This record gives sequence, structure tokens and C-alpha cells, in this order.
Amino acid sequence: MIALRQLALQRGTQLLFEEAELTLHHGHKAGIVGPNGAGKSSLFKLLLGELVPDQGQIELSGGQRIAHMAQEIEALDRSILDYVLDGDVELRRTERELDEAQQRNDAHREAELHGELEALDGYSAPARAAQLLVGLGFTQPQLEQPLSAFSGGWRMRVNLARTLFMPSDLMLLDEPTNHLDLDALLWLEQWLVRYPGTLLLISHDRDFLDAVCDHIVHFDRRRLVLYRGNYSTYERTRAEKLAQQQAEATKQQARREEIERFVARFRAKATKARQAQSRLKMLERMETIAVAHVDSPFHFTLPSSDKTSHPLLVLDQAALGYATPLLDDVKLTLLPGQRIGLLGPNGAGKSTLIKSLTGELPLLAGKRVAGEHLAIGYFAQHQLEGLDLTATPFLHVQRLSPKASEQEIRNFLGGFGFKGDDAFGEVGCFSGGEKARLALALVAWQKPNLLLLDEPTNHLDLEMREALTEALAGFEGTVIIVSHDRHLLRATVDEFWRVADGTVAPFDGDLEDYRAWLKARLESERREARTDKTDENVPVVDRKAARRAAAELRDKLRPLKRERDKAERDMTQVSNELAVVEERLGDAELYTQASRKDELTTLLARQGELKTRLAALEQSWLEAEEALEQLEAELTAE
Repeated sequence: MIALRQLALQRGTQLLFEEAELTLHHGHKAGIVGPNGAGKSSLFKLLLGELVPDQGQIELSGGQRIAHMAQEIEALDRSILDYVLDGDVELRRTERELDEAQQRNDAHREAELHGELEALDGYSAPARAAQLLVGLGFTQPQLEQPLSAFSGGWRMRVNLARTLFMPSDLMLLDEPTNHLDLDALLWLEQWLVRYPGTLLLISHDRDFLDAVCDHIVHFDRRRLVLYRGNYSTYERTRAEKLAQQQAEATKQQARREEIERFVARFRAKATKARQAQSRLKMLERMETIAVAHVDSPFHFTLPSSDKTSHPLLVLDQAALGYATPLLDDVKLTLLPGQRIGLLGPNGAGKSTLIKSLTGELPLLAGKRVAGEHLAIGYFAQHQLEGLDLTATPFLHVQRLSPKASEQEIRNFLGGFGFKGDDAFGEVGCFSGGEKARLALALVAWQKPNLLLLDEPTNHLDLEMREALTEALAGFEGTVIIVSHDRHLLRATVDEFWRVADGTVAPFDGDLEDYRAWLKARLESERREARTDKTDENVPVVDRKAARRAAAELRDKLRPLKRERDKAERDMTQVSNELAVVEERLGDAELYTQASRKDELTTLLARQGELKTRLAALEQSWLEAEEALEQLEAELTAE
């Protein structure tokens, strides 16, 4: 159990906690949320004993083994597998003592240590460590490479694997998803769900918090407020509490109406089956979400260029990459208003595609044809390094538009959280989140008609992510996004492209379909690896036959998917017509005026026809969906 009693903590001149109370029991998985600077990381330092509270007590019981993910690691020459194994201090001590006993020929002590090693599950330790690293995106050959051979982001993945490997009763994770792609994030999500101990998780990824956490701890005005349930439950509960505060009523209603306008506009455009329907549901949820974030310091729009081209950008028979092509024969046309999410395994070429679209990375072959009025807004993590550390946010914007008025610039920067004197703070003193906000602001200021965003939510807190999601939902231009933030993708894109196996192609499905595709792909790779290891004499023709059978099964899926998607489109059309009929039936005069009797009879008959038609379509959709699930299960089991 973790218990904080009347806790108070002050750092410098800032009071972080005051009379804070919190109780978490063994096995709880708690997400820690609140604005940057509220004290989330300081809470971890208190639990680790690195800070002492100014007042109150901290009680830890039920085991004292704490695993904590350090934010910085040295570029060591040890292999990444050994570095992860080093996380189990007791295991390494036992191994050293065993080695010493063997050198002394101390058979009795050697036998004792073999027993201790077995109790520590030491014989399976290398395999368990390797499994963690592979799950986080490393390949088998990379496991023996030194830590120093990897970039900072990949070292953080190694560090995360080491933290997960540590035997622990309590795990403290501070932004573990920052350097992960979607594949690794999905794997980590499932691992943490199975973790048997107590978990405290600082994260700005709402879907991740939803999947992993059963409690949310909110830093609210120097207090800690505990909510039962996941992050979505916390939002609903907090929205209800805020709705009761009359002082905020007008502001809440304005935010709700703004999101309702998004929903109304995109409902009319929701013609693409599963992806658009998924996005429509997400936008409808945002009506409630907006109320929970009414006190957010961030609110901005992403204006689009007044001019556009049709098409905006074309790649024709393009080879993309550096020395050798990573993606080949790429043919794509970007049209005004498209909203695309890029999916694909790590290293498949998503960022390469983005850079090629910007023109930053020249094509190895083929053509890149830009429209006359193409205006690109490009955000990537390396752009944070390109900010002038000696300048201010105000000066960055003023350099782009020297004729803009001071008040116009200050109003604009205020939406990104740079209010008052913050607009004149030196960028070199900013945190990663503040730099990311400024980089996004500079993109927005230039009014692009094509937004290319490569992991835009890294370093952003939950409030800023929500503001970005709302701004992107209202952006009128074309959007292409690479992101591991599933909430952002669901709310802002209408279609997905899959970047995998050297190709770029439309993906017929939503994020749940992509999760199933990833699982099937991973299982297929594992089966092939097992086959290669257990029987090297298996004729190649058998493996080809197995792949051919799987391809035939996938071919069977296509007509069912088309049938299901057609049913979805027809259901949308019938539902819209039914809504019109029922709106007309809501006219009170229709029932009191004798002259409109025929009209009433016709409308009632049409209502009955449409309801019957809708029920039949729903049954067709259900049958196609069930058949799809059965075939997909067969494909996965092959």
C-alpha cells in the first residue's frame, strides 16, 4: 500500500503539494495526470526517497522493491542484453558469487548458489530480457550490440526494458511511451496490463492510460484527487463536477457548441466506411471531453492557406530512401481535404515518406510534382533542435512576419500557452514540451494547406494534446500524421495508409484492424522462425504452399469486407433519411390539419419502410462482421 498523509512539498518558491492525501492499494495501476510543473515527477522522487516532504508522511508497505525508469543513461560499451540483465541486482550478485565458487572448486557453495539462481528464475533470465527488447522493437542481431551504438531514443527503449526486467512490487514509469512507435506502444500496453505489482504511470497518452490504468490521480490546485476507473471515466466524472460549477457554465457551453460544429460538419463528409465512422464517433465523444478540459490553458486553431491546388502533391514511380531505396515504386496523389494516418512497423519508412513529401529528402528515382499553391507545414522532432535558443517565442514569430502587430503575435502565442511575459522568455530555458509547443505554433502561423506531422505529441502534456486534437479536427487543409497517439488519430484522420515491406498502400480498416494485422504478422514471423529452427530440411515448396493458402484466405476476406462496408454506407444513408422523415413527423400541425392527412400517411408509411430497411441492413452488417471475425481467426491460427 502507498499512503500519503497531509503531504506538503515546496520546490524553490513554488508550493507543489499542500495537505495532499492519497491511498493506493497493492495491484492498483494509477495514471498520474496534471499540468506540466504541477509536481508529478516530484511525487516519484518523494516515493524514491530522493526528496523529503516539508510536511506530512509517506507510508510504503507490501514490499519495498521499486523499479524506476531513469530519464538519462550513459552510452556504455556493454551489450544492450547485458545492460537489461544488470537491472536484476540480486541475479547479478548470485552469478558473480557462483563464478567465484566455481573458480575455488567450492562444490558445496556452488550447489547452494545454483539453488538460489533457480529461485531467482536466473536460467531463463537471458531469454526474458531478450523478449523485452524484441517487444520494444529491437532485432535479435542487435541484442549483442553495445548501448553506445544506439541513438538517444533507442537507448531510452533499452532503459525501459531494463526497468520492466527489474523484480519489483512497485513500478514508477515517467513518460515511457515518448520514444516508442505504435507497434512498441501496443506491446508495452499489454505487458503492463499483466504486471502483477502496483504501477504509477505518468503519461500524456489517453488511450494508453485507458488501457492500462484502473485509477487516475489528478494534480488539482496543490491537492491529489483520486478517481476510480480509467482516463475516460476520469474525464466524464470531472466533466460532471465542472458542470456543477455555475461560474464556468457559459465557457463550457461555448466549448461544447464549438465541438458540436465539428461533429455536424464531419457527419456530412463521413462517406468512407470504417475510418470515417470511427472518426465520427470520436468527434461525438469530444463533446463530453471538451467540458472536462474547459480550464485548459491551451486553445488555438490551425488556419489553412486561402489558396490551394488540385492535386496538391504527386509522387510518381518514386524510390524513397537514402543510399538504397527503403520504399519503391511509390505512386500517390494528395488532394485538398484528405486526412491520412500512416501506419506501419518500426523502420518501415513512415518518416522517410514524410521527409520525401516535404522535399527535404530527394527522391532516388521517379518524380515529385508540387501543385502551384502548395504550402507545406512540417513538424518533426528534429525541428525542436532548429529553434534559436537565444531568441524568444515572440521573436521567432516576428521573424516570419515582420509586419505583424505586437498584439496579434501575443494573442496568437497565448493560445499555445505563451501568455504574458512567457512570450518573451528565452527558448534555451524551455522544457521539451514548451519547445514542441513553439514549433507547432510556428507551423500554424504560416497557414499551410498541407500539414505533415511526424509524432507531434511527443513532449506534449494531456491538455496540449487535447487542444492539438481539436485544432486538427477543424483544420480545412490536407493532413498526414505519423503518431502513436491513437486518440489523436481517431479524431483527426479519415483514412489510413500502411507503410510496410517496401510499399505504401491504402489500409482498408481502422486502428483495431491494424492491431489484428500486426498480431497476425507477428505470429506469421514467429511460425516461420520456429519452422526454420526446428526443421531446416522442410521443403521450400511447403512454406510457399502455406503462404499461398494464407493469401487465398485473405482473398476470401475482401468480398466480406466490401459487403460489410457497403452495409455501413447504406445504413448511414438510410439513417440520415429516417432522421429527416422523423423530423417532419415532429411537426405538431401535421396531426391537426385535415388538409395534411395524406402527407402524414405517406410519412408514416415511409418511416416504417426505412425502419424495416435499417433493421435488414444491420442484420447484413452483423452477419458479414461475424463471418469476417471467423475467417480472421482462421487466418491467425494458420
